[in-house]
Amino acid sequence: MEKIVYTLAFVGGFVIMSLELLGGRVLAPYFGSSIYVWGSIITVFMLSLALGYLFGGRLSLHNPSLTRFGIIFAGAAILLYPLVYFSEPGMVWIFERIEDPRYGSLLAAGMLFMLPTIIMGMISPYAVRLLVASTHESGQIAGRLYFVSTMGSALGTLATSFYFVLWFEMNTILTLLAAALVVMSITALVARPLLARP
Repeated sequence: MEKIVYTLAFVGGFVIMSLELLGGRVLAPYFGSSIYVWGSIITVFMLSLALGYLFGGRLSLHNPSLTRFGIIFAGAAILLYPLVYFSEPGMVWIFERIEDPRYGSLLAAGMLFMLPTIIMGMISPYAVRLLVASTHESGQIAGRLYFVSTMGSALGTLATSFYFVLWFEMNTILTLLAAALVVMSITALVARPLLARP
């Protein structure tokens, strides 16, 4: 089970940072790419991840399983994919009402990215709970898991900024990220009965 959980955590980190970088591209046509806009995006993602860590930790206390872990990924995909259709109309709606790049970008980032990022923030604490069998090894496992997740984030940052935005349109990248979450969800759901076999 360890390899599966680490793989899921890696992909979760990848998707989070890829989405954060795409956030700048989504907001730029309306609010520019100033420090205000990036400050808004980073703030929304940090607050969302903080809430996700909190909720994921609480959820992990109640019968943690790979099945529920897979449902977290499915929920993130369900909340992320609609951005393909609603990000541009949402941006137009906000821009027509708030032209100030500070508050407009903050509202836009929150409206578009907060919910999927909260769900993805639940991945790391839940993964730790799945892997920890005894308290004396919890620190080592948490450190290893956050290492894997952060490596995924680093790769997601480079892949998105160096390649994806050059190769694909925005909606295609969002679709691929949602698809990656769906694949991870299916992996977790299929793996549990296989691991349970004698």
